[in-house]
Amino acid sequence: MYRPLLLLFTILLAGNAMALEEPEFDVIATTDDYEIRRYLPYLVAEVDVAGDSADNQAFRMLAGYIFGDNDSREKMQMTAPVESRENSAASAVTYAFVMEGKYTLATLPAPNDERIRLLERPARTVAVRKFSGRWSESNVKKHQAQLLRDLEENDIKPQGDVELARYNSPFTPWFLRRNEIIVSIDWPAPDQ
Repeated sequence: MYRPLLLLFTILLAGNAMALEEPEFDVIATTDDYEIRRYLPYLVAEVDVAGDSADNQAFRMLAGYIFGDNDSREKMQMTAPVESRENSAASAVTYAFVMEGKYTLATLPAPNDERIRLLERPARTVAVRKFSGRWSESNVKKHQAQLLRDLEENDIKPQGDVELARYNSPFTPWFLRRNEIIVSIDWPAPDQ
């Protein structure tokens, strides 16, 4: 039961030494405090979880899915980042694993766990604040507040929920972790 989790943590820890697949994006603009990126569409497996151990519960469910707890028992590669966002409508947190780019919604195996949803994130333009350190609520909220202040000062309108993107395993020393606060923004379309 714990072997897949141990393997997953090992893969994520090794992610510092080996590249994990990430969603494709172009950097449109850079400031000292944040980047503006244009993401291409990508697929995720996501689940809503509430409670004190939401991180662990969500991680186990999504890791189980990519390690074969699906209708075809297919094992998939770990990717980055692990995304999370507050979901006030469900009184929970939504966690998502990015799926490998080789899949489409039609070719992804169906999860055995009915709580897991497969969906496509549409192309979008986002503001991103990078930071290292712990995933504590206070650290995340500090960087989230700073990004939102920076956007307001530059008359850039956030749209939708603020997300946390984590690129490393929990075993990565806190000072080496790559984290990002991401929010969709109102930005001119690429053809304008």
